[in-house]
Amino acid sequence: MDDDDTNGRRTGDRMNGTTEEMSLSELREEIEEIDRELVELIARRTYVAGTVAEVKAERDLPTTDESQEARVMERVGENAENFDVDANLVKAIFRLLIELNKVEQRESR
Repeated sequence: MDDDDTNGRRTGDRMNGTTEEMSLSELREEIEEIDRELVELIARRTYVAGTVAEVKAERDLPTTDESQEARVMERVGENAENFDVDANLVKAIFRLLIELNKVEQRESR
């Protein structure tokens, strides 16, 4: 948990130490690594979504599955809350990812 130090600043522990121990450049390097990992995960998700599109096309299923999209939104909202992240922001990001996947699915048919 975060604690206030004597100057009223937040001193929450980070994965690699406290904010006082990490330089701005180290923090930026950590963000750079996280960004790379996020892009890798988006690429993986896009690849799997493309495979889903192939299965849908083979089975003559519609591109849009609203019940599946609702399950995804519920799941990512719960995950956001578990990680203390704004659920609306996370859902907006996933809506964008889903829309991009649907566009790709439609174009590949």
